[in-house]
Amino acid sequence: MPATSAITKARRGDAARRGAPPAPGSARGRRRPEFTTRRGLLIAAFMAPAAVFVAVFTYYPMVAGSQMAFRNWKLTDLTDTSWVGLKNFRDVFGDPIWGTVLSNSALWVFGSIVPQLVIGFALALWLRRRFRFRGLYQALVFFPWAISGFLIGILFRWMFNSEFGVVNDLLQKAGLIDEPIAWLADPKMAMVAVLIANIWYGVTFFAIMILAALQSIPDELYEAAALDGASKARTLFQITIPYIRTTLALTVLLRVIWIFNFPDLIFGMTGGGPNNETQIVTTWMIKITQQGDYGRASALGLLVVATLLVFAVFFLLATREKRGVKS
Repeated sequence: MPATSAITKARRGDAARRGAPPAPGSARGRRRPEFTTRRGLLIAAFMAPAAVFVAVFTYYPMVAGSQMAFRNWKLTDLTDTSWVGLKNFRDVFGDPIWGTVLSNSALWVFGSIVPQLVIGFALALWLRRRFRFRGLYQALVFFPWAISGFLIGILFRWMFNSEFGVVNDLLQKAGLIDEPIAWLADPKMAMVAVLIANIWYGVTFFAIMILAALQSIPDELYEAAALDGASKARTLFQITIPYIRTTLALTVLLRVIWIFNFPDLIFGMTGGGPNNETQIVTTWMIKITQQGDYGRASALGLLVVATLLVFAVFFLLATREKRGVKS
């Protein structure tokens, strides 16, 4: 087993630089201004408009919408908004398509997140290298993230059209299929189509976040690994991934939450069809809202919030860094 002394020294040197005391007169060495009551009131005055805005337009609607989940709140009969307890939750669990919605949601999240992470990581590693026109390639890779998800859904709906879509045209010219595929009308292919669209859309986010983390890795670590004769695979798994594991964990957590709450693309492509084969929890919640049953839709919304909260807690506990433990 080749020696790793150079890598260890480089890591210790990097840690020492990060933990070194600030030099006199530097920005880190300057004393913070003394906190006074006047300064505190000034800070509160600047923060007050934003706090009021968030309270009025975010937290109040959340509380008001949450109480609908326990009432008979239907748009067709607003004269009866009586308290019904857990009836709306029982109606959600007892709906015949509840099982389909759950399985579709799980497939939607995990079928999107894994390819997005792998492809985004590979793109970030490629864009970290210095080559001609790298800035242009970065702009092209990051451009999709600036487009609305609903517009992306409409774009891919045209691309996957069975009669004049570009996807079928390219597959036929390549000799991979003999006749057009009804991507969005076939229950077996509709989910494949929306997953392809979401993977393309979400790769950009991983590429942006991982590239930013990769640029913070000191070059000395890679130089030390090269001197020790470490292979590219060993460098990846012993230097690159451990150094950015916190960024990877937080990026995966954020993306899982966003994908679970991302009905825009599915609505633009299939609207949850055909026959509810692409219906996920959030698209079903919107459909119930459009039917005027605000009580059942609010109950479903609370279930979404609770599920994501539990997932976030367990994910953060499972991926937290263990401090004070020697490797």
